[in-house]
Amino acid sequence: MHADEFGFGTQIRKSPYFDATVRWGAKGFSVYNHMYIPRDFGDPEQNFWNLVNDAILCDVAVERQVEITGPDAAKFVQLLTPRNLSKMAVGQCKYVLITNAQGGILNDPILLRLAENHFWISLADSDILLWAQGVAVHSGLDVQIGEPDVSPLQLQGPQSGEVIRALFGDSIMDLKYYWLREMDLDGIPLIVSRTGWSSELGYELYLRDGSKGDALWERIMAAGLEFGLKPGHTSSIRRIEGGMLSYHADADINTNPYELGLDRLVDLEIEADFIGKAALKRIRDEGVKRMQVGLIIEADPMRGPNTTFWPINKAGAEIGKVTSAVYSPRLERNIALAMIDIEHAHVGTQIEVILPSGPTVATVVERPFFDPKKALAAA
Repeated sequence: MHADEFGFGTQIRKSPYFDATVRWGAKGFSVYNHMYIPRDFGDPEQNFWNLVNDAILCDVAVERQVEITGPDAAKFVQLLTPRNLSKMAVGQCKYVLITNAQGGILNDPILLRLAENHFWISLADSDILLWAQGVAVHSGLDVQIGEPDVSPLQLQGPQSGEVIRALFGDSIMDLKYYWLREMDLDGIPLIVSRTGWSSELGYELYLRDGSKGDALWERIMAAGLEFGLKPGHTSSIRRIEGGMLSYHADADINTNPYELGLDRLVDLEIEADFIGKAALKRIRDEGVKRMQVGLIIEADPMRGPNTTFWPINKAGAEIGKVTSAVYSPRLERNIALAMIDIEHAHVGTQIEVILPSGPTVATVVERPFFDPKKALAAA
């Protein structure tokens, strides 16, 4: 299939790696942050095994960066998130939530601190550039906010460290989990971080010159050949196993951090009056009415992830919905993330899920489903 055969119109942007992914076998694309993202390199189960056994390279240029600079950059970034950033060092990354005045989640990005007054917000699927520019208007803070020419790739899987070593030499091997480093690869300017959306050992390579996208993709694939590196796409199977959120599916503007069990990302004691602070205090004090849980669903192996929210019932009444579900070939179970009424959110509770094929039984279980301490990613 030729790259020109894909078309949503010019309002959907193509990444600097688009042509390379088609050349390397991408058969289908989805849209994320107004951009094409490869979602099909053949069998998703094979993509999963490639990830957990060896390594895959994924075009995630859709993770657009919101760049915040200026004398008040650090103060402004703290306005956007309830996570305490006071000890965030230059060169560090943090998983954060961006909340609105009601405590609802607008995005769950990775925040990167490149310099004292230089931050990137590496986005999930929502328009935070517009939100940040709007917040800045009446903030009284001296900041500049824009979208730089930056396009990330994810190199993920147990062999990703060996591929990174082949590219950059031994000096990169001391890069710690959730830290970043400025690098140059044969004239290709990069930020390399030990992060990723896979729960496996992994790296993200943030290209800082879109004209070099094709060259970077080919360079990484060539370096990874001897380590079994394959082109791939972010794995729904692995991210659900790891209990990782997909924005618009597992969280949205009407979901708050406490419903997701993400209390650790909220610090109500800090001095900063971040957006949503009063609402989050109230939510904490009153308690939540629903919670995210893990489910094991009793049914034949699912052929792919759910494409609609499946209702959940208990004693004939609807008590919630399945937000992300998939069959894990490793666990040999249908696993799911779900949002349900708090009184039914106890491990071991049996509930009814209404699949497209009809009702079936499911059991509430601990999440994540695999490697709960994230030992693989943080090794």
